[in-house]
Amino acid sequence: MTHIHTTTQASEFWEARYKDSERVWSGRPNPLLVREASHLPPGTALDLGCGEGADAVWLAGRGWQVTGVDISHTALERAAAHAAEAGVGDRTTWERHELGTTFPQGSFDLVNAQFLQSPVRLDQELVLRQAAAAVAEGGTLLIVMHAGWPSWQSEPPFEAEFPTLEGTLAELALPEEGWSVETMGAVRKESVSPEGVKGFREDNVWRIRRT
Repeated sequence: MTHIHTTTQASEFWEARYKDSERVWSGRPNPLLVREASHLPPGTALDLGCGEGADAVWLAGRGWQVTGVDISHTALERAAAHAAEAGVGDRTTWERHELGTTFPQGSFDLVNAQFLQSPVRLDQELVLRQAAAAVAEGGTLLIVMHAGWPSWQSEPPFEAEFPTLEGTLAELALPEEGWSVETMGAVRKESVSPEGVKGFREDNVWRIRRT
């Protein structure tokens, strides 16, 4: 996505976004996480841009020990509450990071990067390379990104550059001998506008294993 604000403003933007409503997201895990990670044996997981915690809670419910990361204090508070309500508070840890500036320490069996796309400043290429570096030997990097605006979006709300399948893989600059691409493709899903206009949106997904 195009960078249009400073990092400080990014923090303010997301904090305001969460404080503006009682719930921003559905509370359900991202479908492509469920599709791509259901078969993986539980271990340690890092959920980047965890929001209100739906993906992290789903993983923890399947036996993973999860570290959820977000820029918003409010989002992290809601995520912790969601985990406690789901009975997985002991398998979740929450850390505030402004990705691109700070990054959690350690290595993980799964690094989940769902929709790290923002109308405010985010060095996406840097963050995804850091995500890859955080994958433990034998672990998995899962990336999901919007491939474009919804079909019903006639006037985009801001200027954005969407990642391509090959472009993102090239930006990761992963050595061929150390990584195996297990999933790389586009997925079309139904999308409905706020006014009720039905259409579709395409997402790109990469599941890459560190061998």
